[in-house]
Amino acid sequence: MAPRARRRYLPMSLAAATIAATTVVAAVPPGDAVKAGKQTKPTVVLVHGAWADTSSWNGEVSLLRKAGYTVRAIGNPLQNLTTDAQTVKGFLKSIKGPIVLVGHSYGGSVITNAAHGVSNVKALVYVDAAAPAVGETTGQLSGPTSVLTKRPPSELYDAVSYANAPSKASALYLKESVFVTKFASSVPHEQAVNLWATQRAATTVAFQTPSKYAAWESVPSWYFISSGDQIITPDSEKKMARRANSKVTIYKGGSHLTLVSDPAAVTKVIQAAISSVK
Repeated sequence: MAPRARRRYLPMSLAAATIAATTVVAAVPPGDAVKAGKQTKPTVVLVHGAWADTSSWNGEVSLLRKAGYTVRAIGNPLQNLTTDAQTVKGFLKSIKGPIVLVGHSYGGSVITNAAHGVSNVKALVYVDAAAPAVGETTGQLSGPTSVLTKRPPSELYDAVSYANAPSKASALYLKESVFVTKFASSVPHEQAVNLWATQRAATTVAFQTPSKYAAWESVPSWYFISSGDQIITPDSEKKMARRANSKVTIYKGGSHLTLVSDPAAVTKVIQAAISSVK
């Protein structure tokens, strides 16, 4: 009786195993298996700087979308580096899959902090931007020959009050002559005047807040540097790029708004960062 019971038990086990194997194969159709092997394209997130808005990235958004990428240009509050970075970080956490995070000007300081602790940020791209170390402020990084350093504030800004401002804080608008001839000198004149007229103010607090983090210490980075930038000087940017071990592209000419005047050149660097994402 015992041997006969064992002979009957063995075929039942084999049948069960066959059914289980068939079930597993059926759960992953061949087409889905191929999709599962594909690499997910990163989402590109663009963060604008001071005296600008999301429209600064219109050229890059168009080019990257044509190349098949999901792109988001998000609003930077321009209020306080710590809280601005928290706002951007909140958006980053809503994205599934790898992220290439791009910052222009003060937006570079924001991405340096926002990327901290967000594991799916795989690359940082600095576009004529600040990349502070821990404890540094954005205002310290313009460079000694920057127009922002060489001129007194009264010649640079129209300072206005704003709601719930800390003591002695102001919202700063760049004066028209500074905006058109220094900030946006590579942009056609009429367009530069329109950009001046529609600029968003940045607060003094934003420029004075020390950086809490330096994401470039652990995240690979790329640096786009315009040789004609008079706001954050090329020499200052090169120093920041060296300590971050960034891959550097020097653009001959341009201005602090090369992202507006030559989006194709900026997009090329963003695409280099995209290509690095595994």
